[in-house]
Amino acid sequence: MTAIALAPSAPAALPAASSTRLRLTVRGRRVLAGLAAFPVAVAICFVAISGGSALASRDAGAPAGTFSEVTVMAGDSLWGIAQEVAPSADPRDVVDAIVRLNALDGVAVSAGQRLAIPAEYATTL
Repeated sequence: MTAIALAPSAPAALPAASSTRLRLTVRGRRVLAGLAAFPVAVAICFVAISGGSALASRDAGAPAGTFSEVTVMAGDSLWGIAQEVAPSADPRDVVDAIVRLNALDGVAVSAGQRLAIPAEYATTL
């Protein structure tokens, strides 16, 4: 028998690792942007829907004892009432406080209407 000597062969060359970049098509970019934006949109919707409970309502009003009441007479205006209840204060501030306390839509008042006057201005009544 003859011995066959095997010559060491050169290691097999590995294929060169190519540095391929991930290429996204326009459609792929849109899908990826949509997937990233979806949680943000859900969070905004959640905040918009559940955030309404923090809004003030006109029903609650002010706590008792923090205001006095005045009945509007024929020919009265908020400006006149403000000058009457707080002669030393700026009437614009008093009118604004009355409008906010009574949740009025504007400055128009009608005869017989009862208005709450903030305690800070009602001291002269």
